[in-house]
Amino acid sequence: MAAAIKALNARIRSNPTTDYLCSTHFWGPASNFGIPLAAVADMGKDPEIISGRMTLALSGYSAVFMRYAFAVTPKNYLLFACHAINFSSQVTQGYRYLQYWNWGGREKQLESAAKLKGSELMKEGEGLVNQAKGGMDKMVGEVKSAIGK
Repeated sequence: MAAAIKALNARIRSNPTTDYLCSTHFWGPASNFGIPLAAVADMGKDPEIISGRMTLALSGYSAVFMRYAFAVTPKNYLLFACHAINFSSQVTQGYRYLQYWNWGGREKQLESAAKLKGSELMKEGEGLVNQAKGGMDKMVGEVKSAIGK
């Protein structure tokens, strides 16, 4: 059994492609790509849920590992790409966080929501006024017809 495993391992390691696919130089970045994918997916969500501390930590983490990807031998371009995407996504999320919480984005969003709600209430009020006018006109007509008899 051990001889069969050794033979299989030797066969895998003899081919550069399968050797790379069976190494941590491939599987480390491949499994780590979930972080940048989640960051890219979160860009469409409300900035209120962004954690500033976590965004800062992930930006620093990715910056360090972008450097590490070129410090190891052989250079790990897949790891670099993973962390470059994550760094870019986290910096974008950080900008969205600062825009929302520190640079007036939250106030603008609340103001526009209030205006929208106000316009909805105005339309509803106008509808009620028109309904009341119609009811009053009907009642006036009924009173006039009752008086005229």
